[in-house]
Amino acid sequence: MGLALRNAPDADLAQVSADDLSPVTRPLDDDDLLLERIGRGEQDAFRMLVERHVDRAYALALRILRSASDAEDVAQDVLLKVWSTRGSWQPGRARFSTWLYRVVTNRCLDLHRRPRNEQIDEVPETVDGAPDAVETIHRSEVTSLLDRAMARLPEQQRIALILSYTDDLRNAEIAEIMGTTVMAVESLLKRGRQQLRALLSGAEGDIRASFTND
Repeated sequence: MGLALRNAPDADLAQVSADDLSPVTRPLDDDDLLLERIGRGEQDAFRMLVERHVDRAYALALRILRSASDAEDVAQDVLLKVWSTRGSWQPGRARFSTWLYRVVTNRCLDLHRRPRNEQIDEVPETVDGAPDAVETIHRSEVTSLLDRAMARLPEQQRIALILSYTDDLRNAEIAEIMGTTVMAVESLLKRGRQQLRALLSGAEGDIRASFTND
């Protein structure tokens, strides 16, 4: 979607500790090289990192919050934090994408716990019976149905399922993001899918199967 950060790199955001930007040694990747340059104050490197990750940060926040404006705010704030804490990153520890997903998820959960009025978008009416129009309506119905079912899941199950459908994350990565064990993630995914099956029991078979296969 190509979000552009509203405030330049010198935004004054809350600091995070070096431990929050780290855990387990591993080979350096392109993000680490950019982060080393960012640590030296190179704004071009920061812009490159933002361009690489802003869409995925926004997409994850949108799946959790179901609010485009809130998701944009979260993506912006989290990425600006990278600049404001640029001296804290330790190359070779946590992958940047893992840190990003963890911080985005936590920020979203904080926002999601606030009282809010949920609105479900109505499915648009078909103009004609053309295959493309029918397919568009079908996809919209699937999305709306799934959103409502996901919203009824316990928080940890919902987050585990959302992460499992984000960039094909492995269970080990989800565990690191959620701060838990692989076994706990497997249990959350299994129970979440079982509850989705129950919630979607009246839906068409292909809609159920799309998101509830083990």
